[in-house]
Amino acid sequence: MFAIVNTYIRFPSVSVREHLHKLKELMNMSVHFGYSFPSIRGVQANREYFISMCPMRLLPKIFLFNEEELAPELRAQRRINRSRVPEIANYIMRNRESYAFSAITASLDKEVHFSPISEDDDSRNIGILHIPMDARFIINDGQHRRAAIERAMQDMPEIGDENIAIVFFQDPGLKRCQQLFADLNRYAIRPSTSLNILYDHRDAKALLAKTLVGESGVFQGLVELEKSTLSARSQRLFTLSAIYHATNELLQNISDTDPLELTKLAARFWSFVAEQIEEWKLVRDGKITAGEVRQDFIHSHAIGLQAIARTGNALILEYPGDWEKRLKQLSQINWRRSNKSRWEGRALLAGRISKGQQNVVLTTISIKQTFGLPLSPEEQRVENAFEEEV
Repeated sequence: MFAIVNTYIRFPSVSVREHLHKLKELMNMSVHFGYSFPSIRGVQANREYFISMCPMRLLPKIFLFNEEELAPELRAQRRINRSRVPEIANYIMRNRESYAFSAITASLDKEVHFSPISEDDDSRNIGILHIPMDARFIINDGQHRRAAIERAMQDMPEIGDENIAIVFFQDPGLKRCQQLFADLNRYAIRPSTSLNILYDHRDAKALLAKTLVGESGVFQGLVELEKSTLSARSQRLFTLSAIYHATNELLQNISDTDPLELTKLAARFWSFVAEQIEEWKLVRDGKITAGEVRQDFIHSHAIGLQAIARTGNALILEYPGDWEKRLKQLSQINWRRSNKSRWEGRALLAGRISKGQQNVVLTTISIKQTFGLPLSPEEQRVENAFEEEV
């Protein structure tokens, strides 16, 4: 409306016909208004695409959520998981000086214009990408990053001045956006939990677990650092992820917050455990293989380590002065898989090791009973349900 009035003032002497013609021209000029991004042009599958830098403050304005209005068959992304958004936003705010995000990938439903800075071979793919104002931006990959950035900017507005890379694909009519989403995720493989722990230098728990593996005689040379599962022929007895999770269970509700003291406590605990489990010693001495132990016993599997650690946590909290002496009762437990009267339905399901949380609880209960330790209300509920089924 402002444009119409301004035109009338600027051309007061024109005829009504001329004025209407000018007004029509102005209305048609809207096609020339749009977004301009410094970009690099590339080609994939004989199609142009563009890589640009976008100020984060523009993300909520350009990339709008419309998933609630669209049926699944019309969306270009999976439905957003709202519980992930605050987790990612907290990651940004906790790591203000070191967070990192990969590019957001988006489809554009309009033809775009690219203006190279030069026609020279070295420069013709660097320039300005012009996108019409009425173009729709559909995120193919990165909707949770976009939502988390918007959330983080509510508490840290200065994040809006930083940039994130955007990969733009032209897709008039949005005919390819769903296929693009499928293609982008077709060969995506999440790294193993062990590898994430190995490469994580922020998580204090990960650092503690890696310190244990590197410095404790119990684990040196016996831990698989990259994989979270072990093959039958693997020479490793444990996985880093299993030690990480078990050690976290061990240190739950321990009042000491000094990382060095917690590391010393964990090292002492696992050292005492190793003294009570003969098979671990035999593997270290090369008298039996790690594969044989994993095949016949449950104590080196993740469920066994977690159950031992939970029991250890209860011992440390209940008997802080002599938990080591009481821990010797571990040597009385028959850890063989063939001991089905004890482990079937708890650590085993139809003879196979189970990783379910319910099975971890039931295995812990069995070990706690050996030590005469009281069960928590939740453990008692699970045990009662188990006994009823048996």
